[in-house]
Amino acid sequence: MFLDLNDPGLLRQQALINGAWLDADNQQTLDVINPSSGQVIAAVARCGTLETRKAIAAAEAAQLTWKQYSARQRGDLLRSWFESMLEHIDDLAKILTAEQGKPLAEAKGEIAYGAGYIEWFAEEAKRIYGDTIAAPDSDKRIVCIKQPVGVVACITPWNFPNAMLTRKLAPALAAGCSVVCKPANATPLSAYAIAELACRVGIPDGVINILTGVTSEIGAEMTSNPKVRKLSFTGSTEVGKQLIEQCAGTVKRTSMELGGNAPFIVFDDADLAEAVKGAIVSKFRNAGQTCVCTNRLLVQETVYDEFVQLFQKAVAELTIGDGFDEGISIGPLIDAGAAADVRGFIDDAIAKGATSISDQTITEGMPETFVAPVILTGATPDMRVFSDEIFGPVAPVFSFKDESEAIALANDTTVGLACYFYTRDIGRIWRVAEALEYGIVGINEGLISNPMAPFGGVKESGQGREGSKYGMDDYLEIKYMCMGGINS
Repeated sequence: MFLDLNDPGLLRQQALINGAWLDADNQQTLDVINPSSGQVIAAVARCGTLETRKAIAAAEAAQLTWKQYSARQRGDLLRSWFESMLEHIDDLAKILTAEQGKPLAEAKGEIAYGAGYIEWFAEEAKRIYGDTIAAPDSDKRIVCIKQPVGVVACITPWNFPNAMLTRKLAPALAAGCSVVCKPANATPLSAYAIAELACRVGIPDGVINILTGVTSEIGAEMTSNPKVRKLSFTGSTEVGKQLIEQCAGTVKRTSMELGGNAPFIVFDDADLAEAVKGAIVSKFRNAGQTCVCTNRLLVQETVYDEFVQLFQKAVAELTIGDGFDEGISIGPLIDAGAAADVRGFIDDAIAKGATSISDQTITEGMPETFVAPVILTGATPDMRVFSDEIFGPVAPVFSFKDESEAIALANDTTVGLACYFYTRDIGRIWRVAEALEYGIVGINEGLISNPMAPFGGVKESGQGREGSKYGMDDYLEIKYMCMGGINS
């Protein structure tokens, strides 16, 4: 596939190490494939242990200088980077759609969203405050300051290849840290493109290093190298647990944004039209491939049939196809394996008594990466769609009798990232929001992510928060300084 970019220099295929674009030491490459067509669109450097070690060493050296930049200097550079991303939004969106598959309009939305984190933390760089604390006696003074944690390793997923990286890079750089990043092998081009822009605006060599390749080797070096003081990971709970274990050997700080199983609760007093709108954006954005995506729709039995009818009508209006085509709502899943997994969820539910409602079909000749949006009515807790993260355009609808049952069903999971509920009862809003065991709660709202809010989960959905004023804390250490001899 030929990408008609206004700035072809954004399509980078080498690793960025210490300000230089480099091939892998062994000259090996890995293909980047457009999931809509199956066409190879790039061949990027396939790096491993040696290249990762070099990147970490470069980051360590660069961080010594970068942390000496004033907060205003770091903020000004981040601001320039943000402006450059918006200036190149069309090209960045084309690259994203080509490697990930989401509709072009949705890709542009991701670029703006991802750039928003850089803008936010450009401003937060100037708001790293310390404290003075009342001393135990008059001869002492107690002061606390915050300093950058050091070299940060970042591992990001394929579903939001721009935004998942910027919301780690931006606070790290704002705090005075340098970074070594490993984007998903399926979608490295977006990471390389924004890194190219970072270089252009003057972010010093070695502050940002990005490489893809042998995941096991890169990950092992990141988690074992003592020069890395923090690891930030977005991905599955299973992999996150493994990385936490691996980081224990050098007692690294970790931030983990892991799997979800988001319930979407519709009470009988809800505005059903608004609930349907929220369910559509929450369930089907990025073809259902988001960590905060609605996984289970829980609808009160008195409005179940009415909601399903309205929901079916809205889902029927979604369009499936290549992300570069006009008017497309849902693109492909990331690869054929992911699509097969999603079809497995549908088969399991139907075998256990659910009814599949789908008003669209996959046209002949479409790659096997495409899955038509499906509503599953009559869903029950013994089905995989209740307990496992679907990551596809499948919407199972469960029924419940009352508020206590809705809360029990929603909390019946080992993870707790995002949840949603619709009601017009102010008392219920407080009761349910406080009872739900999730880090993020959308109340009468299906689109909840923004740079100003703390993003993260509880239970096995991870630790730490990204975005907001709290997002800088994971990249800073608190240093206590006790000054004695004041009265001497």
